Amino acid sequence: MSKTDEELDRMIADALDAEDREIMHEFGEEQAYFTQALAIFRGKLAWVMWLANLMNILGAVVAGWAGWKLYHATDPVIAIQFGILALAGLNMGLFFKGAMGMHGETMRVVREIKRLELQVLRGQAKDSV
Repeated sequence: MSKTDEELDRMIADALDAEDREIMHEFGEEQAYFTQALAIFRGKLAWVMWLANLMNILGAVVAGWAGWKLYHATDPVIAIQFGILALAGLNMGLFFKGAMGMHGETMRVVREIKRLELQVLRGQAKDSV
């Protein structure tokens, strides 16, 4: 039996009491894309993400420069050398961009797990009272 996300969200909201709904509303909707994207530059691993971003930019610059030189090369050997350098720079940029994207997804998952932990702890506290 498969339920849509909207149906599951509605069922979860129906199961919550007023106080839990207030907390869920406080944590609110999923963060906007740019808020999530910029969040990778904060926290314990911010320096790693800044370094990855710098390397991404460096890879793009190298790929662009080598591509320009490749376009203007007249000697086939020089053209191959600049072509390989352009591909290496492009690969480097894409690798670091992918690493930053995976870190952003990890942060999203951790945020949701923390929300679940909060709900479980609140449920345990209510049961013990």
